[in-house]
Amino acid sequence: MINITNLSVLALAAFGSVQALPQNYPSGTATAAAPAATDDQTQLFIDLLTAPTAVKRFQRLLVQGTSLLTGDALRALTVFSFNNATPNPGAKGGALKSANIETFPILTDLGISTTVAFLNPCGINTPHVHPRATEFLTLVEGKNLKFGYVLENGLVGPDKNPEIAGTLNKFEGTVFPMGSIHFQFNDNCDSATFVATLNSEDPGTSQIAQNFFALNDEVVNATLGFPREIDGKNIEEFRKYIPANLAQDIEVCLRRCEKRDDDKKDDYEKKGDYKNDDYKNDDYKNDDYKNKDGYEKDY
Repeated sequence: MINITNLSVLALAAFGSVQALPQNYPSGTATAAAPAATDDQTQLFIDLLTAPTAVKRFQRLLVQGTSLLTGDALRALTVFSFNNATPNPGAKGGALKSANIETFPILTDLGISTTVAFLNPCGINTPHVHPRATEFLTLVEGKNLKFGYVLENGLVGPDKNPEIAGTLNKFEGTVFPMGSIHFQFNDNCDSATFVATLNSEDPGTSQIAQNFFALNDEVVNATLGFPREIDGKNIEEFRKYIPANLAQDIEVCLRRCEKRDDDKKDDYEKKGDYKNDDYKNDDYKNDDYKNKDGYEKDY
């Protein structure tokens, strides 16, 4: 069973990590750092955050002179596109794009933000917390999206499992309370898409495994209680193997999807759909017939 402990171990382990994935699996994308603000953008943020009233804030953003902006100028400030998510280096599990106070300034002081995630087959949104928001997540494409979260200390008795876990199918949703450690895992050979709305325009995100290993070596060793396995000499080796967020690393899922691909290829060949290796075109080299956006092409 997939749970937060399993996923944290996967994120920390040197073997079976994201770097060891078969090369024919698609390289996914995750939300990249926001571009540095220009002087004009910096002044805009200052003006919005210091506006004495809500209407003054909207005037600063949407009004020129005494008239409302029109056309493309108004659209650019009031419509957010979740298309064209850009990658974090090394992320293989999918793509994220967020509308928040930094990327969509009209959200300033509105207490809401939204992230859309496009998880690749076997993609994981690794365990993380939102320090300033509760999240409501809805699966809008796909099935069997596994999730889990752990609340604060003391929820259950000693030695009892505190993880709240479940599965979402299309158009089902769940909530992750503020500060809870939570994850999502697309345990499928097809892509999945979810929409996550949070009750803050600046919810923040902190990846558990990645940030834990950024702590002082002695603290990491003492917390894990494994000084023989992780010490000052090899802790840097472990750090190297921590995957980027939206890792793609569940071996059982990957093997299942590889087998499905092999079976499909065999079926195509038996039917004569591909003759004389014609299927090995630009989209199908070295057994890689995945397209840029999804998991496989339709032939």
